[in-house]
Amino acid sequence: MIKVYSDNKIYVVAPAASSTGGPELLHQLVYHLINDLDIEAYIYYIPPTHPDPVHPAYKNYRVPFVRQIEDKERNILIVPEVHTGVSLLKYFKNIRKVLWWLSVDNFYLSYIFRSKLNFFTQRLINYIYKKFRGKNLFDLVEIALENEKFKKLQLPIYIKKADYHLVQSFYALNFIKSKGITQNKIYYLSDYLNESFLETKTDLSEKENIVVYNPKKGFVFTEKIIKAAKEIKFVPIINMSREEVIKTLQKSKVYIDFGNHPGKDRMPREAAILGCCVITGKRGSAAFFEDVPIPDEYKFEDKEENIPRIIEKIKDCFENFEERYKDFDYYREIIKNEPKKFEEDLKKIFVRGEK
Repeated sequence: MIKVYSDNKIYVVAPAASSTGGPELLHQLVYHLINDLDIEAYIYYIPPTHPDPVHPAYKNYRVPFVRQIEDKERNILIVPEVHTGVSLLKYFKNIRKVLWWLSVDNFYLSYIFRSKLNFFTQRLINYIYKKFRGKNLFDLVEIALENEKFKKLQLPIYIKKADYHLVQSFYALNFIKSKGITQNKIYYLSDYLNESFLETKTDLSEKENIVVYNPKKGFVFTEKIIKAAKEIKFVPIINMSREEVIKTLQKSKVYIDFGNHPGKDRMPREAAILGCCVITGKRGSAAFFEDVPIPDEYKFEDKEENIPRIIEKIKDCFENFEERYKDFDYYREIIKNEPKKFEEDLKKIFVRGEK
């Protein structure tokens, strides 16, 4: 357990004016620390000098933020696993340090732009190619994660010296244990979906034979599936508001995700809770049933020889939707219970100490 005291403060680091799954979770953490555990907690935005750091999507959490961190022994600093977060650990001497592994892959990828292995040529070609063709030529995520230097990358000493590690997924838990972090320093703290997804009711009778995908995740392989199944309608989730994402998932029967699953991703859960059958690859967290608890028949390695089987499974979901929908009952139940579990886990981790 991590002991908290009446006179300590908790600082949670988040990127300024940014709206993605990770920053939302960081805001949720501060909200619950304040409202459920009665702990004095703040967001510390990076950069701290940003004139308007609170993204409009998170103003409803009404959590306070500070521009300075008090480096005191009883205080706690919680940083996400990306380079801008973990690098802060080096600059504080007294405060208790906690690293929250919201993903594994993003820890590696955040080093692309800060190491000699920065893929400058591929990035330049991608930039030019996208200007004319509207998409990337290279999947830098895949290239980076398959690079031997990244596979052998060891955790910097200042990370190993962190007082505690929180993990958002079993994928992250397995990873940091393999890097020498001992179990007694690790606590599982996942996340939950925004209530706009959890409280939305979906009329299954209005579902259409549509496959939804995220073009930012695993598109090189997904594009091969699309080209091999011209008779199927594929809709990308791109440049959509939250409301538009919800409406798109509500009318679709299938969601596919052959990305790298850097942590326990939100979009597969958003799709499942809105009534989609979910088909994934086996990368990252998707390889762990605890992170993506769907039947194994819906998980495929992203190999070309599997494309006919993937298309067959999509059509099976179309034609037998009422039955296939039931295959995700357990997944949906897990997702519905995540807010409660988050609060329970939080109370087990942060425990009141003596004055």
